[in-house]
Amino acid sequence: MYKPKSIIDIVAGNVRKTRSPFGIPKFMANTWWKTAPVKRQGDALLFTGMMYQLVPYIEKSTTYLERFEDTRWAGCLTYARFFPKYLAGMGLAVMTPGKGKRAAGMVLKNIVKILNKSRVSFKYRSELDHYSGILLYDLGDQGGFVEHAKFVAGKLQRAGIKKIITVDPHTTYALKVLYPKYTGIHFEVKTYFELATLSGGNGKQSVTLHDPCFYGRYLALSDVPRRLLASLNIDCINPLNSGPFTSCCGGPAESISPKLSNEVGHRRREELESTKETIISMCPICIGNLQKAGARVEDLSTVLARYAE
Repeated sequence: MYKPKSIIDIVAGNVRKTRSPFGIPKFMANTWWKTAPVKRQGDALLFTGMMYQLVPYIEKSTTYLERFEDTRWAGCLTYARFFPKYLAGMGLAVMTPGKGKRAAGMVLKNIVKILNKSRVSFKYRSELDHYSGILLYDLGDQGGFVEHAKFVAGKLQRAGIKKIITVDPHTTYALKVLYPKYTGIHFEVKTYFELATLSGGNGKQSVTLHDPCFYGRYLALSDVPRRLLASLNIDCINPLNSGPFTSCCGGPAESISPKLSNEVGHRRREELESTKETIISMCPICIGNLQKAGARVEDLSTVLARYAE
């Protein structure tokens, strides 16, 4: 296990200097929208929070953390905070395979397809789309989180944004619960699947839905995707732990201890695979960690996009 303070110092320094937990310039990480059918005008702002875009970089950096965890080299991590932030971020961006970046972009394009099919009035403005800062909060750097949250919320407020559509549980929780509490700025926040109205489904199908912790335990949104899937003639076969009692995928621990994260991920994979059904989820962190544990997992948006053609 790495020293939590070493990880916090690196992440906090990156967010403070670059507004990204990995120091990756946004023009390099956020390119999906350039080939997507999005408009700059609409009723609500599609806000990705950069979570899907960051997953390929999380996976790449975690491979190095796994390699040196509990070795004599682990202590050297503390010196990473002295590296130039943008330079380190650009280096990570170059080393990260393009396949993962394209896959992350496809998920976001599928969400756009679902919203368009559902006739939702929305816009996307890349200059307003920022990382929420949620990892700082998770790691205990409340001061760093509040500073960053005020920056993001203030920018959205000055742009006249009142309604926001989110695409992942971490960003949803940050904007819906934490931002009002710590910045005093309130937005009307809805996930894309709360707004989706799709129809179809010629044959009965069954899937197993992994509820991300924020959706299942804290935001009480577990029933929403199940109702949506049911309207498409898709049954959800629940695993041993689901909804408000969902089991963690292990992803939140990977920056502190990849070994612990892997152990938790393997336990959750066994729970999910016990149903013998296709596994789906709606969190990039959950999907990445479960796949690392050997599970075959699809993003909810991938399933829904088939009915949005």
